[in-house]
Amino acid sequence: MSILLRNARLATLAPGLPGLGIVENGAVLIEDGHIAFVGEERDAVVPSGARVVDCEGRWITPGLIDCHTHIVHAGNRAKEFEMRLAGASYEEIARAGGGIVSSVRQVREASEADLIAESLPRLDALLAEGVTTIEVKSGYGLTIDDEAKMLRAARALAKQRSVGLSTTYLGAHATPADYKGRNGDFIRNIVLPGLQAAHGEGLVDAVDGFCEGIAFSPEEMRIVFDAAKALGLPVKLHADQLSNLHGAALAAEYGALSADHLEYTDDEGAAAMTKAGTVAVLLPGAYYFIRETKKPPVDLFRKHATKMALATDNNPGTSPLTSLLLTMNMGATLFHLTVEECLAGVTREAARALGRLDSIGTIEAGKRADLAIWDIESPAELVYRIGFNPLHRRIWNGFLPEDKA
Repeated sequence: MSILLRNARLATLAPGLPGLGIVENGAVLIEDGHIAFVGEERDAVVPSGARVVDCEGRWITPGLIDCHTHIVHAGNRAKEFEMRLAGASYEEIARAGGGIVSSVRQVREASEADLIAESLPRLDALLAEGVTTIEVKSGYGLTIDDEAKMLRAARALAKQRSVGLSTTYLGAHATPADYKGRNGDFIRNIVLPGLQAAHGEGLVDAVDGFCEGIAFSPEEMRIVFDAAKALGLPVKLHADQLSNLHGAALAAEYGALSADHLEYTDDEGAAAMTKAGTVAVLLPGAYYFIRETKKPPVDLFRKHATKMALATDNNPGTSPLTSLLLTMNMGATLFHLTVEECLAGVTREAARALGRLDSIGTIEAGKRADLAIWDIESPAELVYRIGFNPLHRRIWNGFLPEDKA
């Protein structure tokens, strides 16, 4: 069936248009799940028998995209949060069985069905705000079987909900206790064989790692990236979050889809990312939650025209955030991003960070009809409001659910 969305104001985010790519008096024609026409309503050619939906002057944007999450996990770490508020140090929390060790233990104890059941409410919270595509990482199993279990659970989410989903293998997230001090052995014995096994199951869309003093060195990440490239898989990197190990430059060297966090990235790293087309994914939820004081170098990214995306980084330890709308507000208030940068960051640039800009992220003819219809007077409201959800309708793959009550 053909569907015409008429009487709408469009923020297309199309690269050929200035700013947000606004079209007043706009219309979108959907055919077979894809956008067949977008533009001024008077120019639309409507097929006979098309379903016509009057948007009553509402705004339509691309469906939102959360391009960095760890949404598949078990349990929570609220107790650690309470301990930190009472003054406990990281070391004290770790000695009490907290930290990533806690999440690893809970994931290993959980079944695949458990992980799906625990993750669905987090996913539903994002979908309720107009998210149509999400990236999900492994990284809390740290065994060959448990990393694959996480990825299978992630893939299952897309079978239970109408959402686009990209899975990322993050075996090089941390070194488990039984490999403490033996990063090289862990990479050889677990990370690389785990990658081969997960890829063989068809579970991997991209490969990530945590390049940091408390995690893996650039040299160790090269081993993982070389293995990913040998399998024809794109890479991305948790980089320069706590120190400058030149992770951004390393990601760019491998043509990474994105480098994420980036609080300590320098001028050289920003320039390298731009040249390589690597997107800077900013994660204000983690910055806020762990009370970081070093902001990512947004002005450097602007200077070098580095593309910037925003994401929730949903995870149990440092960013238990399930609102991409709040993420945009944080990006504006904490990192001083503009409204245009925030909206592009959760649509066009987030799609770029997943390597999917050819099919999603903007409202353009030929792309998948992933859209969000909003009860707002201007797009700035999506960034300005806190704790308020103005979503009227969420459209994924051309499917129109009933109007929001």
